[in-house]
This record gives sequence, structure tokens and C-alpha cells, in this order.
Amino acid sequence: MRRTRLIATVLVLASAGLGGAATAADATAATARSTACPTGWGSGAKGGKATGAVPLKDVKTGRHDCYDRIVFDVPGSGPAVGYHVQYVDRLRQSASGRTIPVAGGAVLDIHVGAPSYDPATGAVTYPGRVGGTLPGVNVHGYRTFRDTRFAGSFEGETQVGLGVRARLPFRVQRVPGRLVVDVAHNWTGSR
Repeated sequence: MRRTRLIATVLVLASAGLGGAATAADATAATARSTACPTGWGSGAKGGKATGAVPLKDVKTGRHDCYDRIVFDVPGSGPAVGYHVQYVDRLRQSASGRTIPVAGGAVLDIHVGAPSYDPATGAVTYPGRVGGTLPGVNVHGYRTFRDTRFAGSFEGETQVGLGVRARLPFRVQRVPGRLVVDVAHNWTGSR
């Protein structure tokens, strides 16, 4: 009798544990399906107001489930930081036409309406070196980003080359004090 109760108790506990695990797996699968990545960004050129007088302070990158992100900090610029972003065959510096090599399957040429220096004093506000990687930015291990290159500041704009894995859809968002460029991991909207 004791043995039968013990076996029955073990079976009940085992089946409850299996049922709980199946429910958790089902919930995880449902969540993954319901959080599909945004689509429809496209890969065509995007732009807004061209130049500005508020200097660029910093550039940061981040990884997300659906895209990689690069953020240009332009404190005091409000929500209207100017920009022009497009895919190019080669990154050519605006000031000289010099070609700057950028690693990756495709290159985004990003122009931010903010100089890397203070227009009033000429003091450097963002210490990029033409042809060098962006200071403090490391894209190693990113799904989409492969390389970054500083192309300089010219006539109120800072130019950056962003090497990506392939020509993928991207979006540009302006928020107060920042310009945000997101490049999707793929065209399908799947993770």
C-alpha cells in the first residue's frame, strides 16, 4: 500500500512538472511570435535639414534584438538635427573627395548636421581622426555593423562611414539632442 502511494505521488509530481515545462515553452514561443521585428524601413536615401551650428559631442552604438543602432549626441540641437543617410559604393570624404576604406558588404554614408568642433571657438568637441575608427566605438560582435570610419567635418556637417554586413533596411529618427540610425538585421522582420 505504501509503495503504491509513493509511486502514485511520484507520477503526479512528474506529470505536473512536465505540464509546467510545456506551458513555459508555449508561452516563450508565443512571445517570440508576437514580437516580430519592424519592417518596411527600406534602403533608399533619407534626409532632413542639412547643416547646423550646434556641435556633435559623442557617438555611441548599441545592439538590439531586431537591429543595430548608432546614436549621434548633439546636445542643445532640439528635435531637428539635420542629416542625410544613404548607401554608397565607396565612402568619399565631402571636403576632399578622398576615398576612405570601410569594411563590410555595404557602406552607409551618414552626414549629421553638426560639426565636430565648436563653430564659435574652433575647439574640437568630437575627437575623430579622418580615416580612423570612431573614438570609443567598438562594433565587434554586432550582427549587422562591421566597421565605422570618421570622414571629417565640413561646412557644418560631420561625415561618418558605417560598414554593414549587407545592404539592409534602415531608419533614421530625430529626438531632442540626438540623431538615431537603426539598421535591421534582415529584410524579413524575423529575429
